[in-house]
Amino acid sequence: MKKLILLLFLSSFLVSHSVFSQGSPDYTGGLKVKLNESGSKYFRIISWAQFWARYTDDVPDDDSNTDFSIRRARILMYSQINKDFLILTHFGLNSLNANNLNPVGKGDSSQLFFHGVWGQYSLGANHAIGGGLHYWNGISRLNNQSTLNIMTLDNNRQSWAHIGLSDQFARHIGIYVKGTFGKLQYRVSVNESITNNLQEGTDPVVNGPAVYAGRRLLGSKDAGKNFAGYFDYNFLDQESNFLPYKVGSYLGGKKVFNVGAGFFYHPDGSVTNTNGTLEGEDVAIFAVDAFYDAPLGSNGSAITAYATYQNNNYGQNYTLGQTYETGSMIYGHVGYVIPNANKKIKFQPYTSFNLRSIDAIDDNATTFGVGANAYFSGHNSKLTLEYLNTKYGDNDAQSFVTLQAMIYL
Repeated sequence: MKKLILLLFLSSFLVSHSVFSQGSPDYTGGLKVKLNESGSKYFRIISWAQFWARYTDDVPDDDSNTDFSIRRARILMYSQINKDFLILTHFGLNSLNANNLNPVGKGDSSQLFFHGVWGQYSLGANHAIGGGLHYWNGISRLNNQSTLNIMTLDNNRQSWAHIGLSDQFARHIGIYVKGTFGKLQYRVSVNESITNNLQEGTDPVVNGPAVYAGRRLLGSKDAGKNFAGYFDYNFLDQESNFLPYKVGSYLGGKKVFNVGAGFFYHPDGSVTNTNGTLEGEDVAIFAVDAFYDAPLGSNGSAITAYATYQNNNYGQNYTLGQTYETGSMIYGHVGYVIPNANKKIKFQPYTSFNLRSIDAIDDNATTFGVGANAYFSGHNSKLTLEYLNTKYGDNDAQSFVTLQAMIYL
């Protein structure tokens, strides 16, 4: 037994090209534990944390301009004891700060919760079917973004287009099928929509805007399910779709050019009140996008570029929290890895831009960001400094300066 335990720990650090290709020269395979000599039976554990120090320019007089928070603290584990099936478990917490901490750690925001729990069965070498609380989303690359290797400080918020409306933190309970046909990757799913969402307790007013409350107000028969899919064609290097998480930047470790398209459709997901009669409205979101990541020559420099157009229909004049709106969005970002003789340390300045049209106010919202990443061991140890400026319609613009420290193992 002692020899077996020793063997498990000695075999924890296995070389994995797929991890190296995400820009982590020292990490290799991480904590991947073989359960047999060949390594076909194993489990892998990933842990990461992101700490924020943020300055906000426009706050109430009695509030500090600077605050600290834990943006994410997560643990993910997946395991295979047979190539024909896999189980994944992902849990943690988000955005823990002084306002939602609890004296004895029992508050809602202090609690760990499941971000994902799903099982998967292989359908041959290139296809699989699974079910559970999963992250095989539709719409766009950014709606399937990994939080381990985002290039910008955080994901473009409007790209996670149904968080808290139809799902639990970007994950649905449902079934999915995923796979590849040559260079074409696909993922499609049929899911339950949650009843108690961000608009719990909010009902549509007479002849007013739509409310995302179809399942709660109309019932699960007509408004209980939603459907999603994303398809991308890999023109250059083939990306892995072993897990659903899309890489934000390879730092020149791969040469990738993908063009994709996706959708999210929730029949009768929203509800309007027409002269006292509740009527369902379909929620329909679709997007097209392109992603390019490649080294530039042989001096260690690299470029990462992404652009997407997303059309959002949440129902008549829908708007919620200056985040979700019926309208459209154009978003893009680009980053450049500066040549550096030290192969371990990399610097990557970047910029991002988001322009949204909003039907409810017949106006636009804009977000502009500029920042830089300092990588000390790829994405496994990095610092990010970002300036972000946002403006919503006629409201005054608001600016943020955020420093993030991230480590994942």
